[in-house]
Amino acid sequence: MKQRTILILLLLLSTIFMQSCITSHDIHVEISCDEFTENPKSMQNDFQIEVGDKVYIELCSNPSTGFKWNYDMSGDSALKEEGYDFEEPDGDVVGASGKEVWTFEAIEKGTTVINMEYSQPWQGGIKGEWTYRINVVVD
Repeated sequence: MKQRTILILLLLLSTIFMQSCITSHDIHVEISCDEFTENPKSMQNDFQIEVGDKVYIELCSNPSTGFKWNYDMSGDSALKEEGYDFEEPDGDVVGASGKEVWTFEAIEKGTTVINMEYSQPWQGGIKGEWTYRINVVVD
C-alpha cells in the first residue's frame, strides 16, 4: 500500500511538472477604435515572453477611410511575423471598422520594439493618426 501511494504521488508530481514545462506565455492584445479615440492617440505596452511564445495583436482598422496599419521593428531580431489578416466588421453596417490582426513569434532571446502607425499611405495622406508601440523582451 505504501509503494502504491508513493507511485501515485510521483505520477501526480510528474504530471504537474510536465504541465508547467508546456505552459505558454502567449500575449493577446486587442485595441478598439474607441480606446484609441479616448487615449492621446498613442498607446504602448511592454511584454516579457519566452522563445516559442506568440504575440497576437488586433487593432481597429477601417480601410474604407483609406487608413491602414504599417509597422517596423527595431532592436534584436527576437520576433518574426508569423501571420497577418484583416477581419471584416461584424454585421452588415456600411463603413464599420474591422480589425487588422498580426501574429508574431519569439524566435530567440533579445529585445524587439514594434512601432505601428495608422496612416493613409499615399503622398499627402494623414500620417500617424494613431500609434502603438510594443516593447517585447524575450527570455
